[in-house]
Formats: sequence, structure tokens, C-alpha cells
Amino acid sequence: MRVNRHNKIELLAPAKDKETAFAAIDCGADAVYMGAPAFGARKNASNSLDDIKEVVNYAHKVWAKVHITINTILTDNELDEAVELVCKLSEMGVDAIIVQDMGLLEKLMGLNMQLPPLHMSTQCDNYLSQKVKFFNDVGVSRVILARELSIEQIKKIHEENPTLELECFIHGALCVSMSGQCYLSQYIGGRSANRGECAQPCRKKYDVLDDKGNIIAKDIYPLCLKDFNGSEYVNELIDAGICSFKIEGRLKDKTYVKNIVAYYRSLLGSGNSSGRSICAFTPNPEKSFNRGFTSYFLKVRGDCFSMDSPKSKGEYLGKVIKVCSDSFVIETDKAIHSQDGLYFNNDGCLVNKVIGNTIYPNKKIKIKNGDKIYRNLDVEFEKELEKPVKRQIGINIEVNKIHGSNNKLLLKITDEDGVSVTCEIPSTEQAKNPEKMKETFIKQFSKTGEGDFYICNIKLADDLEIPFMTVSAVNELRRNMFDKLMKKRLEVYGSNRIYQKPMKHTKYFVPEVDYRANVHNKSAKEFYEKCGVAVNEYSLETKLPNRQVELMRCKHCIKYALNMCKSPKKLFLRDSQNTIYFLKFDCKNCEMSVLTNLC
Repeated sequence: MRVNRHNKIELLAPAKDKETAFAAIDCGADAVYMGAPAFGARKNASNSLDDIKEVVNYAHKVWAKVHITINTILTDNELDEAVELVCKLSEMGVDAIIVQDMGLLEKLMGLNMQLPPLHMSTQCDNYLSQKVKFFNDVGVSRVILARELSIEQIKKIHEENPTLELECFIHGALCVSMSGQCYLSQYIGGRSANRGECAQPCRKKYDVLDDKGNIIAKDIYPLCLKDFNGSEYVNELIDAGICSFKIEGRLKDKTYVKNIVAYYRSLLGSGNSSGRSICAFTPNPEKSFNRGFTSYFLKVRGDCFSMDSPKSKGEYLGKVIKVCSDSFVIETDKAIHSQDGLYFNNDGCLVNKVIGNTIYPNKKIKIKNGDKIYRNLDVEFEKELEKPVKRQIGINIEVNKIHGSNNKLLLKITDEDGVSVTCEIPSTEQAKNPEKMKETFIKQFSKTGEGDFYICNIKLADDLEIPFMTVSAVNELRRNMFDKLMKKRLEVYGSNRIYQKPMKHTKYFVPEVDYRANVHNKSAKEFYEKCGVAVNEYSLETKLPNRQVELMRCKHCIKYALNMCKSPKKLFLRDSQNTIYFLKFDCKNCEMSVLTNLC
């Protein structure tokens, strides 16, 4: 696969905790994003400040970055705590803060201190080019684009904002609603997606009804989408102006993150951080949790829905060619193992025993010839993923005579980023066997083991003699020099730290906003008013408007999925509690809305 090398692209990985962050960095991530102790859009993926500091220290060794999510909407009482949290994160050296709330943005604009770059979360509904242009005019460092955008739309946004960093999702679960515009979970049970508490009602069963009460489809998952995989379009996205590819998954486990990070690292080549990762496994995204893959709307509308099930399908194995009383045979060229997990017909089983292509399941199952079999748990692959991966930085070692001196030698170590440290090799005693001493020196300096560095080259001038040193003395010299180099690397990274540039209020692109602007505090209202906007309603989380309101706005369309595009019928959803939701179709823009019942 061709990768455009005109700019080194950031690979940004999710981390629910510090162990996952370490694993993502080891597998080649250029940056990780993780939750702070509070105010993250994944409430169950928060991290202590001590753990975040550990991740920062670990990441900066390879010049990787740490982005922290503070991307929920906040109450007036929470704002000061959030600002204090941002200040603490800045002091510990995090590289970016991801923000949704305009009240927090307003507060941070008023601080008289240097802050990490501010990235506007996809929760800000960064779909319209006017919205992205507005944030660029405000002066934020980066905008995380809506998943629903096509490559052409991204290209247009970049052309209008050529100096603004644009980040997009490249892999993972999809929200059916445009991010920041989903209120279904809040409406059903008071668990707000914009407050980090989404109950995922989009993964639940519904009936689809027409306006006469007839059931069009019963007990399906009409709002459930497949998982996103944009790997086919990495080059086109780079050419369109993307600087960072983001993997979704701050609730995913460590093995998932390792596999997906390693996969995209293999596609993108070297990134904008340092070092190399050598994995014991061959990455394969089909082997990690997925509901089937879609490229969503990057090029053309595709089959993005997974209405039969929200479960992980995994990798396709083959079709059933024979069914027996206690087993079945599938046609496949893949090795199947005992305790593998299989998926078929919205059901699944574990493999008790396998003989050739004959599978003995762990329970009674309903299966027939021609059924497609998927594997959503490959136990042997999972074992490979559990093996440690070490990321190491390449270094070159040189020993030369110090100019103007016959006896003094200079040891110089230079890493792949051009950072160098030097020291004089102590000359206390001449070696009785100079060639043997050279061999010992090279051998001991090559022993980097599981450390931070690996040796690219060791060059000793032909006419020099290494003074006599014991093996332990050479080892001590190596350790001291490697420690000195790492300290210098961290100093260089710190001296090049990037801060958020000054921001300003600028005119918004519409004169008024309603609950969909997610104004949840007085500071957010103040921000919009300073930008020339009348705030007509506070957030839906503050008060449900006394009228029919939009609970979701989607590019996914149920009519399209049910082959009813040209049907004049009005459609509705009915959940397990017999609550009815209106569906509104904007066929001109190929969008669908889920609405509350009429008030």
C-alpha cells in the first residue's frame, strides 16, 4: 500500500488505563488519548493524575504524546474544578487537552498562563465546514472531525483552513448519531452521552412500524452500525489534509489496542515519534472485536448497518458443508483451535474439540448447510498478543581520538533523532591484548537487552586502542551513557514543547442556537454571546423542551437499510417499553432524525 510521505502522520491510540497506554506506545502509537480523573466522555475510563504522569514520562521517552480528554459538558459548579485540572495536567507535561464545553473554552481563554494545545472534540459536532472554520478563527490548535464526513468534504475543509490541524477517526466503533447530537440515552433514562454516561440505546432492539401500526421489521437493531475501518483510504485522507489518525476505543482492552495499533503502524510506516516496535504477532483487525467493517461515508454510501446483531462477529472462517448430531464441518483454510469462540446466525459457541475441519461445539446449536461461520475469539492469537512488545530507539556509537591528543578517547552516542551525548573514556591502563579489548567493548555495548535503545552501528577508529577496562566497567559506562542520552532526549523534547496560541472570540456562523449547542453553564452562554449568538435554550440535559425535539441526527438511514428509499410511508421505532419514536427523513441530504413523540 502506498503511503504519502510528504508529512509524517500521527497515529493516535486509545487508552483506558496506564497499562493500555504503555502497550499502545510500545506497539508504535505516536500519541495516546486517555481520560482524566473526571469530565471524560467515557466515565468508566478515568485515570488518576499519578497514572497520567507515569504515561507522560513513558511516552516522552520516545517523543510520543499524551492527549487528555475533558470532553463532557459541565455544570457551573464543575467549571472551576475542570480549569484547575487542566492547569495540573499542563504542569505535568501533557501534550493536548480535548475539549467539548464552550464554557471551559471560555474559562481557559481567560487564563494568564501557557496551556497545552486545545483540541476540539468530535463531540462538538464538527460536521459543517462553517463550524470548523469558526474554531480555526477562534485559534484552537486542532479540530477532531465528525465521522460522517466524506474525503471530499474533508479536503474542502482543509483547503479553507490550511494551517489548522485536522484529526479524523480511522478505526473502531461508530456512533449512529452525529457526535454531541445524541440525546436518546438522556431521554430514556437520564444517562447523558454528553456527560460521559451513554447507555448505548443504539445497540438495543426495536420494532419498525408504519403510520398505521403495521410492523415493517420486528426485533431488529435498526440503529446499530458496523465498526469503522478506513485503512483502505489512508493515502487519500492524508492527501485530503489529515494530520492524525485516531483509533476509537477507550473502553477496549489491551490486546485489542495492541493489535489495531500494530496494524495501522504497519500501514503508515514510521510516524512522528521515535523508535521501532517488534511484535511477536502479525496484526489482523478482523481478529479483534468487530461487528463487521464499513468505510462509512468516506467515498460512497455503503452497507454500514448491522441490524441483525450488535455482537462481535470477528473474522470470517467459511461455510458449513455438513451437519452431524454433535458436530459440523466447515470449508475453510484457517486453523481452528479448541476454546475458540464462533459466531453464526446471531448465536455463538465455544469449540470443545476440533478434528480437521470438523467442529465439536460446547452446546447444542441450530445450524445448517451454507451457514456462514465467523471466529470472534482466536485463543492462539490472543496468546501471541499477550507477549510483551518493546519499543526501542536506534543509536550509533563512535569512539575516536580526541583531536590533538594521542591517548584520550571520546565516546559519542547519537540517536536516530540526532540527539548526542559524549564522554571521555578513562585511560588508566593499556590493554595487554588491544584487539581482544575492542571485541569486549563492542560485545558489552551491544547488550541493550530490553532497554530503551538498540544498536544500529558501533564504529571504532582503526588506529585507536581501547584502554584496559573490566567487563563490569564497560557495562557501567554503557549504563551511564544510555541514562545520559535518555535524560538529554527528554530535555530536548521539553525544550521543543508546543503550547496553545492565543485565542479570541469571533463571529459565529448562525445568529442563534437551541439545545443542540449543548450550553450547560453560564460561561458557555457567555462564550456564544461574545461570538454574536443568542442562546435560546440551555442543554437538553438541563431541561427537556416542551415540544417535539430531535434526539438523534444520523447519516445512517433506516429507509435505505430496509430498501424503502422511495416509499412514502412514515416510519416509527418502538422500543421494549412500548415507547414510540418518530423518524424524520431528509432525503435531499440523505439524513435521518429520531424524534420524541409529539407533545
